[in-house]
Amino acid sequence: MEEAQIGSGGYTGKKQELDRVHSSAAELEAQGLVELVAESGQTYALLDSDGVVTGVVGGNPQDTNWLETVNEPATEAIREARKDLTFSKKQTNHRHADCPAVAFGVSFGGGPQEPGNLKQTNAAAFGIMSALLSLNCFARISGFANSLFMAYAYRCYIYCTANLDKLFEWNPNLRRLFRNNAWAACTINFGPQSITFPHVDAANLCFGWCSITALGKFDYTRGGHLILWDLGLYIRFPPGSTILIPSALLVHSNVPVASGEERYSFVQYSSAGLFRWVENGFRSNIRFKAHATASQCSKRNTERRERWESGLRKFSKWADIQAGNWKGN
Repeated sequence: MEEAQIGSGGYTGKKQELDRVHSSAAELEAQGLVELVAESGQTYALLDSDGVVTGVVGGNPQDTNWLETVNEPATEAIREARKDLTFSKKQTNHRHADCPAVAFGVSFGGGPQEPGNLKQTNAAAFGIMSALLSLNCFARISGFANSLFMAYAYRCYIYCTANLDKLFEWNPNLRRLFRNNAWAACTINFGPQSITFPHVDAANLCFGWCSITALGKFDYTRGGHLILWDLGLYIRFPPGSTILIPSALLVHSNVPVASGEERYSFVQYSSAGLFRWVENGFRSNIRFKAHATASQCSKRNTERRERWESGLRKFSKWADIQAGNWKGN
């Protein structure tokens, strides 16, 4: 992880120009990637060569009814919402996948002067997305993802939740996705075959993790795998299961599913700009520099140089988790 590609400010990943291609499981095997056969009820930590936990294949809780009570109603709700939504050109023509995607929640960057609620195409779209995310199945997915984040990257989880708490206290008009949630925004990929191309989500917090949940009905032994190109892995990713990764750092994509199968996804994340805003005293970089003293600027430059090292220390060591010291030092 120490050699990860980081943006100059230490908050974001680096943008990467990658080919918009899909790869089958057979092609990945021929290229030397290794298949991780992860069963849906089991959890696997992803480690780097130094024993740092760089992600977690969370599967789903030890709940025999998870598919019936979570995956199926979430899939049905997305399928029905897709019929009622009118997608914009930006939502259908994007770099991630050949499927419509709608983002909801809070973000900052790319034009606005301060953090704000992500805009929807119209009032009807806002109502549809709000109703969708109010369903108990999505709250349960989010709750499970938060528990994984806390257990496998506790210091990072605390950093994210503490800063988001400050952000939502600063502006109560910002819409929080779920209570006690570590992520500010989500994207639903509306399929019906949500298969992403190789990409990094460079604008997300680089030392934060994002949560990816696969939904639908497909043969996960043949397709839908999550490919982690930097780690040389392609991971079985059954419907209803969740995986957490630092999506701003790791190049990831999916193996296609078979014709006629359905695959949707629910992704939770936070833009790096939100954390920069909070740490600037609820100001942009431009406003911070305009009013900061020489001492404050010097301190900020030091923090900027050391931010990635500080962020990396928020990752957990597998040895600590095994020893029961999952909160770290």
